[in-house]
Amino acid sequence: MTRTIHSAGQTALIEALISARRAAGLSQSAMAERLRCHQSMIARIESGERRIDVVELVILARATGTSAAAILATVEPEVPLEQRI
Repeated sequence: MTRTIHSAGQTALIEALISARRAAGLSQSAMAERLRCHQSMIARIESGERRIDVVELVILARATGTSAAAILATVEPEVPLEQRI
């Protein structure tokens, strides 16, 4: 199995983050302002170019007014049981 950052789970995570940002009525620029980072950082995360860790997930979720648990609830079913690290 080839390793890729574009797994079904990673794609689901990106989609959930984008959905949460849009549901909060935030553009990438507005999200970046809330997080005190560059818009390009948000773009890299949302394009799958940059992976995030658990702490960053919590920060991103909070910025959209949702919880990391809610985002993970949409991601978990997309990760195959047989997937390995």
